[in-house]
Amino acid sequence: MSIFKILVVILLLVIVSALFSGMYYMMKDKGKSDRLVKALTWRIGISLTLFVILLVGAWTGMIEPHGVYTN
Repeated sequence: MSIFKILVVILLLVIVSALFSGMYYMMKDKGKSDRLVKALTWRIGISLTLFVILLVGAWTGMIEPHGVYTN
């Protein structure tokens, strides 16, 4: 498994953990702190980073996108 794929999996796990921490802060803080906003901001930033990494990987040929192509 290449380092690129490992990086993608790690970033996906970090995104999911930020999502769950946001859910935890939403339940625990009841809107009294800004920890929910920070957790979701981190999630959005990491998601955008992952998107750019996937685009660069497809552009450089590190990954090959596959899907249904119609002719």
